[in-house]
Amino acid sequence: MGAKDVKKTNAMRELERAGVAYTEHVYEVDEDDLSGVHVCEQLGEDPSAVFKTLVCSTASGGHAVCCIPVAEELDLKAAARILGEKSLAMVHVRDLVGLTGYIRGGCSPIGMKKRFPTVVDETCVLFDTVCVSGGRRGLQVELSPDDLVKVTGAKVAAITRG
Repeated sequence: MGAKDVKKTNAMRELERAGVAYTEHVYEVDEDDLSGVHVCEQLGEDPSAVFKTLVCSTASGGHAVCCIPVAEELDLKAAARILGEKSLAMVHVRDLVGLTGYIRGGCSPIGMKKRFPTVVDETCVLFDTVCVSGGRRGLQVELSPDDLVKVTGAKVAAITRG
């Protein structure tokens, strides 16, 4: 499937509206392994430069988005601190579509139904480009970390367990 054959997602449309340059990467979806590490293996990408999107609920009743390298674990306490929240909890997968418009394995920090406070792990600055979900399973978008931060309005901070 060539780039011209890729059906536009909300994430891609939002990037284009913002004038952000990006590259699409299409991969074969394995319903038995939706992990980001598996995606990296298929695309030949460095797992440190491919970020997964995690949606959390906040103690104050809101929601937040955290983007971290696919092989890492989110430090909920650190992320809560950065967001000025008492605590965070992962959103249940059944609530993901209604909240974001995206499904598990295809959740992008870009183009959600509503913009939520977002934090991207500080390791993003180590790379010229990073990848995040393009808004559906089987699609990643590659863009500069600066553009990812700009288009999501994110804060950049240490939010993985070290």
